[in-house]
Amino acid sequence: MELKSYHESRKKQKIILGLSIVSFLFLVGMILYRSFALYDQKESFDVIKGSIPSFLSNYDVKVSVLVDGVSTEVIPGKESGKAVEKINCTNETIGTWDYQNWNLIVKNLNHTRTKCEISFQSKYTESILNGTDPELKDGLIPVIIASNGEVKKASLGSEWYNYGKKRWANAVILLDESVAYGEGEVIPESNIESYFVWIPRYRYQLFNMGEYDTYKRGEVVNMYEEKSQIIAIEFENNGTNESDGNTVGSWLTHPAFRAFDTNGIWVGKFETGYQGFTDQSSSERDEVDVGKVQIKPNVYSWRNISFLNMHLNSYNYKREYNSHMMKNTEWGAIAYLSHSQYGIGKQIRVNNTYFTGNVSKYEPDDDPFTNDMYENNESVLYNTDIGYLGSTTGNISGIYGMSGGAGDVMMAFMKTEDSKGILTLQTGFKGFKCIDGNSSICELQEMMGMELPNASYYDLYDYNGKNAQNEQAYRRRILGDATGELGPFYNPPVLGSLYQRSSWYHSRFRFLTTYSLTFVRGGFSNGGSSASQFTSDLASALGVPWEGYRITLAF
Repeated sequence: MELKSYHESRKKQKIILGLSIVSFLFLVGMILYRSFALYDQKESFDVIKGSIPSFLSNYDVKVSVLVDGVSTEVIPGKESGKAVEKINCTNETIGTWDYQNWNLIVKNLNHTRTKCEISFQSKYTESILNGTDPELKDGLIPVIIASNGEVKKASLGSEWYNYGKKRWANAVILLDESVAYGEGEVIPESNIESYFVWIPRYRYQLFNMGEYDTYKRGEVVNMYEEKSQIIAIEFENNGTNESDGNTVGSWLTHPAFRAFDTNGIWVGKFETGYQGFTDQSSSERDEVDVGKVQIKPNVYSWRNISFLNMHLNSYNYKREYNSHMMKNTEWGAIAYLSHSQYGIGKQIRVNNTYFTGNVSKYEPDDDPFTNDMYENNESVLYNTDIGYLGSTTGNISGIYGMSGGAGDVMMAFMKTEDSKGILTLQTGFKGFKCIDGNSSICELQEMMGMELPNASYYDLYDYNGKNAQNEQAYRRRILGDATGELGPFYNPPVLGSLYQRSSWYHSRFRFLTTYSLTFVRGGFSNGGSSASQFTSDLASALGVPWEGYRITLAF
């Protein structure tokens, strides 16, 4: 009996020992699995769920929070006005803040018990902007662009723009929006679809009402006198009363911001390009395909596209951002800001190619009598010392291609002579055309086509017929659109009326007529000294190889 009892006891001990070993090995296996296998399969995932969690840690990541340098157990809410300044994680883990879902996301989590410290502080604002600081929406990523073109995600809690120092705010839209980038992390060019620059709402001091007679050819000795000047600007948010000046010296809220009652607009940093095509001719396509839109440097601009298709690509590009084809007043807002104390303050160097961001290597030959090109066709890239001169700021933070490159067609129309309709000749929109644009009385014919969008999306000018380029035409300007205020105007004796010039940098200048019903701005790649941010010419609505378009966001 004792021997039998002994064997049964030994058998139980073996079973217990075996179960213990199995349990131990299972536990070790689970730890190893959690420490390595699980995390090796996950590039990134949410750590904190919900908007304001009731806890600050879980099994894998322990989170500590600082608000304005003070430790706290309460994460500030999404509407608190706080932003993440930085996130520091141990074990080479990368933390980024998801502003849309108000969550912490981590990448490269390969260890348990990782610690992340999140520092919140008040969102950065600039006092001179008076509340017109950049406004962002989900998917529009704030960035800082280094002088060499490297793009890093900006921290909203740090200085990521400074208009007082001519550093304008930039943001990008990603090709793959599922990729999360941490504050200060490089965003590769390969994952950037489009760049945008913020134009804050402002008022400007009227410097010329444009009510003068144009100089006649060869009549006045000083008709080529340079009249450009620094434009006085004050930033003004939409919570204040609009400035309604109408005399020289008074202040006017720029009309570009009134249409949508915004505190600013996001403007394509470069001319719109055609994604996927890498040569000049293949980028000339008259198509509607918002999936092909790209706004970035070192690509060929999208040209030879009809007016209607420019509108459709722009309007449908990002409806959630109220995207649209640039208006003439919006061009004027950028041009004026570029010539204020907050911009380059001089003629922007021409892009003598159709390659976005390129800049001529040489200064223009400043001869008002000719339409000359530069010494030769050499150009440099946007992220070089000379390249910066092709920007509205004279540095890499500004907008490129507002002088030369492809001329930018504007969303603008002209009223019929009786002001009861809109002339839409060859634009593809429903409206009217003049049967005979040279007659003293414009005989109208109704045009069929697409209905015009809401009036906020285009500028509308008073009637100007008979192909007239004279003082009466320029008085039909909209204050702020950088047309009639740039006078007086003159005709170079050797070139005739087709080469009318303004008194700002001798920029080539023509106004709307019954034959050409919309504007093209900035001049062309071969424009030489006549191209600048103030150049105004007549556009072809049918699409030509030297004209493109630019996209604006207003929300």
